[in-house]
Amino acid sequence: MPTSLPPEILALPVSQRMELAAQIWDSIQPSEIELSEEYRRILDERLAKYEADPTEGRPWEEVKAELFKKQ
Repeated sequence: MPTSLPPEILALPVSQRMELAAQIWDSIQPSEIELSEEYRRILDERLAKYEADPTEGRPWEEVKAELFKKQ
């Protein structure tokens, strides 16, 4: 997959690149994200589903920890 990332970033181990990506993502404020109507509808549906049965979901921190543990 072609990329325009600097070679220094591409040379990092996958775990470090994933952590860098997570840090960049975490730096984005929700108010900075513009959503299309379709994405807004999908998110609203998912939120309604979660609110109807909160036991179906898992906290992001739990999922993130599991993902990084597998590396």
